[in-house]
Amino acid sequence: MKKPILVSGIQPTGRLHIGNYLGALKNFVDLQNSGKYDCYFFIADYHSLTENFNPAEKPAQILNLAADFLAAGLDPKKSKIFIQSAVPQSTELAWILETIAPMGELKRMTQFKDKSDAQQENVNVGLFTYPTLMAADILLYDAQFVPVGDDQLQHLELARTLARKFNSHFGRTFFEPKEILTATPRVMSLDDPEKKMSKSRPGGCLFIDDEPEVIKSKIRGAVTDSESVVKYDPKRKAGISNMLEIMSGLSGKSIAEVERGFAGMNYGELKHSLADYVSDYFEKFRKKKATLLKKSAVIKSALRSGSAKAKKSAEKKMADIKKKIGL
Repeated sequence: MKKPILVSGIQPTGRLHIGNYLGALKNFVDLQNSGKYDCYFFIADYHSLTENFNPAEKPAQILNLAADFLAAGLDPKKSKIFIQSAVPQSTELAWILETIAPMGELKRMTQFKDKSDAQQENVNVGLFTYPTLMAADILLYDAQFVPVGDDQLQHLELARTLARKFNSHFGRTFFEPKEILTATPRVMSLDDPEKKMSKSRPGGCLFIDDEPEVIKSKIRGAVTDSESVVKYDPKRKAGISNMLEIMSGLSGKSIAEVERGFAGMNYGELKHSLADYVSDYFEKFRKKKATLLKKSAVIKSALRSGSAKAKKSAEKKMADIKKKIGL
């Protein structure tokens, strides 16, 4: 029996932090290892061009993210791991979808508004049409499932809308993909738990390849509150709640179980335990990534193989799409 196809990607815009890991990469590995899906995981290098970037740094960013994928447990024998730009059919389909995408739908995208506010000196057209390229990335491979964070649900809904509209106009061509949400949709900054963890705030950001001493220093400096009771209460105790969520996400235990485990402890003991746990959790990852980066040929070989497989599938789908629209 043919497995349903699952597609998702991550942008190569810098080092991955624990929010990226719990929100995406850990989920990718778990879904791959479930054996339920035919998995396509890609490095979204075209998407990354919508932010300010240095061309000289981009190859290293792509290689580094590929190393993260492999070190975290994505397996080229189980999943197709590839680079978005190695499959030109994605941008080809994006243009076709733009011709049926309603302007009103794109204008209401909250991510466009948020990113425009964050980079006012570079509000480019790519930021605006980003959701149609994301839709193309999904629909091109006949994806039925897409693991996403809650911040991408609006974009996935547009992909469903475009699939429905295309099917109505030109005949049955695309699936309407469904989301798979992670158990930890959002990790907050350690130094400001009211804001989402971001590499733009490195002091409050736990990168998954941080060395143990760096992890301990950042967690030791995490913002808490004036009380001393370790309790899960996101509204009144945002900092403590964030640390409990991180522990829960990594351990697989429920928030209630984690909370019980710290009963009677003070904030210093919580921080010490979390720092040790995070450091130990990523120890094998750090070693494997370091080894992979010394053998970049292994990484490049995996990407070439995955990209070839993805492109073969995309070429077949694109031929059908062109036929449907009379090209």
